[in-house]
Amino acid sequence: MRILVTNDDGIHAPGLKVATEIARALSPDVWVVAPETNQSGTSHSLTLHTPLRMRELDERTFAVAGTPTDCIIMAVRHLLKDERPALILSGVNDSANVAEDVTYSGTVAGAMEGTLLGIPSIALSLMTVGVRLGGDIFWETPAQHGPELIARLLKAGWPAGTLLNINFPAVPPGDVKGVAITRQGIRDQDNLEIDHRADPWGKSYYWFGFRYRPSTLVAGTDLAALAASEISVTPLSLDLTNDAVAGKLSAALAGGTAPKTAAGE
Repeated sequence: MRILVTNDDGIHAPGLKVATEIARALSPDVWVVAPETNQSGTSHSLTLHTPLRMRELDERTFAVAGTPTDCIIMAVRHLLKDERPALILSGVNDSANVAEDVTYSGTVAGAMEGTLLGIPSIALSLMTVGVRLGGDIFWETPAQHGPELIARLLKAGWPAGTLLNINFPAVPPGDVKGVAITRQGIRDQDNLEIDHRADPWGKSYYWFGFRYRPSTLVAGTDLAALAASEISVTPLSLDLTNDAVAGKLSAALAGGTAPKTAAGE
C-alpha cells in the first residue's frame, strides 16, 4: 500500500515525523510531500498566481513552496501519477482541529484534497493547548495509538466524498480513555484577540491571537471527546449542503413565480 504524507506545519515540523512513523508502521511504501514553510490556517487554498517550486530532500521526501492542497496535487498528479497513493495522511498537526477549526485548517484541507481526488484520506491532529500553559506535548500518543486505529478504520472503510478527522487528546498514551466517533462541535465564539501594535515608524499593525479557554461541551462532539481524554474520529463530508434547509426552502418556494426585474417590467 502506497501512503502519501503531508501536513500544514511545514516540512520540518515534529508532527510530520510522527505521521511518517505512523505511515511506515502500516506500509514500507511511504512518500512525504509537505509545505516548505508553515501553512497553518490556509484552509483549502491553491497557489494560482505564482509559480510553485519543489525541493527534493531525499528519494521519497519533497518540500513544496505552497499550501497543503498544492502538495497533494503535486504529489498525486505529478510525482506519483504512475502509481497513485492508496491512502493519504495529513498531520500530525500541532494543536487540535475540531469545531470551526476544520474550516480554517490546512491539515484538514490536505485530507480534503485527497478525498476530492478519490483517495481515502485522514487528517491527524494532537491537542497541544497544555504546552502554551507550561505543559507537555505528547507526540507519543498519536505515534502509539495511530497505526492500530488507522488499520481498524481502513478495514471498516468509509464512503467516497468523506474524509476522517482524527484528534488525539493532550494526555500520555496510557491515559487515553478510548476512541469516540463524534460530530463536529461548536466553540464559544469569544476567544479571538486582536493585538494592535506600532512599528518603529509609528505605523499600525495587528496580530490575531486566541485565548485558550474551555467551551461549552455537548455530548457526542469532538470537543467533548478530547475533554474526556478520548481520541475523536469525525467523518466529514465534502458536500456542505444542508438538506433539511434545502427541503424547507424548496417547499416554501413551490408554486411561486420569479420576481420581476426592472428589465421585465
